[in-house]
Amino acid sequence: MTGRKPRYLTKSRFKTGHECPRKLVYLNNETYPNTKADDPFLKALADGGFQVGALAKLSYPREASVEVKTQDKDQALRETTELLKQKHIVIFEAAIKFDDCFIRVDILEKMGNSVKLIEVKAKSIAHDESFLGAKGGILAEWEPYLMDVAFQKFVFAHAFPEFTTTAHLMLANKDAVATVDGLNQRFFLEKIDGQTTHVRVAPGTDLNTIGHSVLAKIEVEREVEMIWQDTSPGGKSFAEYIQFLAAVWEGQINPRPVLSKTCKSCEFRCDPADLAAQQKSGFAECWQDTLGREHQDELFRRQMVFDLWQMRRADTLIEREKYLIADLTLKDLPLSSREGGDGLSTSERQWEQIKSIQEPHYERYFDQSAVRSLLKSFTPPFHFIDFETTRVAIPFNRGRRPYEQVAFQFSHHVLHPNGRIEHRTQYLNAQRGAFPNFEFVRNLKVALEGDSGTIFRYSHHENTVLCEIIEQLDNSNEPDRDELVEFLQSITKSKGLPNRLGWEGPRNMVDLCEIIKLYVYLPETQGSNSIKQVLPAILQRSDYLKTKYSQKCYGGSSDIPSLNHRDPVAWISVDETGQVSDPYTTLPPVFSDYTLARLEDRLADETLSDGGAAMTAYARMQFTEMSATEVELVRSALLRYCELDTMAMVMLFEFLREEVRLNLSRAQAG
Repeated sequence: MTGRKPRYLTKSRFKTGHECPRKLVYLNNETYPNTKADDPFLKALADGGFQVGALAKLSYPREASVEVKTQDKDQALRETTELLKQKHIVIFEAAIKFDDCFIRVDILEKMGNSVKLIEVKAKSIAHDESFLGAKGGILAEWEPYLMDVAFQKFVFAHAFPEFTTTAHLMLANKDAVATVDGLNQRFFLEKIDGQTTHVRVAPGTDLNTIGHSVLAKIEVEREVEMIWQDTSPGGKSFAEYIQFLAAVWEGQINPRPVLSKTCKSCEFRCDPADLAAQQKSGFAECWQDTLGREHQDELFRRQMVFDLWQMRRADTLIEREKYLIADLTLKDLPLSSREGGDGLSTSERQWEQIKSIQEPHYERYFDQSAVRSLLKSFTPPFHFIDFETTRVAIPFNRGRRPYEQVAFQFSHHVLHPNGRIEHRTQYLNAQRGAFPNFEFVRNLKVALEGDSGTIFRYSHHENTVLCEIIEQLDNSNEPDRDELVEFLQSITKSKGLPNRLGWEGPRNMVDLCEIIKLYVYLPETQGSNSIKQVLPAILQRSDYLKTKYSQKCYGGSSDIPSLNHRDPVAWISVDETGQVSDPYTTLPPVFSDYTLARLEDRLADETLSDGGAAMTAYARMQFTEMSATEVELVRSALLRYCELDTMAMVMLFEFLREEVRLNLSRAQAG
C-alpha cells in the first residue's frame, strides 16, 4: 500500500467497505447517485451520537486533556505525534496513519507506554449484556461497532508498535440513572457555515455539573482478538482484508459483487426514471451481469426475493439462483396454515404478494367473512390513536435512564355511530428538557375515559409504549400513580413487566395493522404494512374514499372538525388518469431546510420506522437553538403530521366497512 498519494481508508470508509466492498467503488462518484447520502446533522438529531461524544469528553478533567481540532490531516498527524510524547495525556480526535489507513480516535488515554483507544457510540448496553452469542460468536448487532474499534487498534498498533494498546467501547449505560436535571439541555447541536455539525456545550458544564456518568467504558480486547484471528471474506487475514478494502477505495481493484438480502436497502438502488444523463445505478451494475440486461427494469419494482414480506430465507434463494419473486414456486416457499386461529399465515400472505406479481389478473385478497365479523364485534364510538415517541441517549431529568421511552405526542380521532368524524383531542409537549410521559398519560386518560368505545391503534407501538410507562409509573412517586396505572392496564395487554402479573384490559386496543396482515392484501402496498403504504393503496382502490376526500370536507367549517386545520381541506386530488395523490405530500414544511416527507426519505432506517421524521423534528426542538417562530412552525407541522396518522386510520376503517357493504350488495344482487 505504497506509491502514489493515497485516498485514505478511514473509519467510515472501512465500515462501508465491510458492509459491501463494491460500495467503495460507487461512493463519492457522482456517476452513481446515493439515495441515502449522509446528512450528519439529521443523523445527530436521530441518534444523539454527537451529544454522547461531547458528554464522554467531559468525563476527563480539562487540564489533563487536549483536542486535536484541525481538519487538515497532515497537521492533525503532527499535533498527535507531539502529544503522544507526553507521559500522561488524554487526546480527543487523535489522528493516526498507517500506510493508506487514516483514523481519528474519539478518545485516546496514554499512561506511560499504555494506551487505551476508546470509541464512543450512542448505542446502549446493560451490565448483564454480552457482545457474544450463545455459540460464542460476536452478535450481529455488535459486529459493526467491534469491527470499527478492531480497525482502529490495527492502525494504531502498527503506527506505534512501541505502545501496549487496548481497545474499548464507551456506550450509554442502561443501568445508570441521571443524578441531575436538564443534562441533555447542556448539549446543543449547531451547523457551522450551514454544513459542519457541531455540539455547543453550555457554559459551566464540567465534571461537577453533569452528575454521575450515564456512560460505561468497556474493554473489548477479547472481541477484537477474535476479529483479528478470524479470517475475513475470501479467507483473508484481517491485515489482508484491510489491504483489500484500501485497494478498492483507491480504485486499484473492482471487486465482484456479493449478492445477498442486504442489497434490498442498498443506497445505490435507484429507479432508472430518476437517473440524470450519464448517471448509473450501482445496484443494477452489481446485478445485471447475473440476471442479464433484459431484466434491468425488474430490479426497481420491488420484485426481487428480498422484497418479499417477512422473507428471511432470501439468501438461501439467492444461493440457489432464485432472484426474482416472479420465478418462485411452491418448492421454493411451501405453504403452511396459520396456527392458533384464522387469517393468513406468514407463508400464505407471502404467496398473496407472489400471486400479485405472477398472475396478470390478480386483484386483491379480502376475507369478507372475517372482516365483517370483526366489525360487528367493535363497540361505538370508535377511537383512533397514534403516538409519537423517542428515546434519548442523555436523559432529560434526574432519575431517568438512557434510552427510556419518551412519549411526546398523540392524536385522537373519533368515529361516531352516525358516521360523524371528529378530531377530538391531541397532545404535544414542546417544553425543552421536560419528561412528558405522565402528563401525556393524564391527557390520554381524559381523552378516552368518557365512554367504552373500541380503541384502535396501528401496529404494536402504542401498546409497547404504554406498558413501558406503567413500569415508569411503578417506580415513581406521582400522586395519581395508581389511578393512571389502572387506566393504562384497562386499554393494554401486558408485555411481561417485572413485579406484575399478566393482564389484558377490557378495552385493550385493537391493532388495525394486525387486521390488515391477517385478512387483507392489496398489491399496491408491495408487501409493506406501513400506514404510509396502505393509505395510498386504499385511496386508489376505493371510489367511496376518492369521492369523499377529494372534496373539502375536512377542517374549518366542513363536516369533519379539526383541531389544526382552520380552513376546509381536501385530503386528496385525482388526476386525469385516475391516480390519487398521497395525503402526506400535503403536509406543511417542518423546517425551512427540510419537509417532513424529506425527513422520512433521509431517515430510511428500519430502526426509525414511520415515526422517524416526527422523532427527528422533536429532537430539533429539544437540542437546537430555535426562534419562537421556528418552534411554532415545527409544532404546527408535528400536530398536522400526527393528525393525519389517526385520520389515515379512520379512512382505513371506512375502507374496510365500505368493502364489506359492497361485497354484501354484490352477493345479494348475484
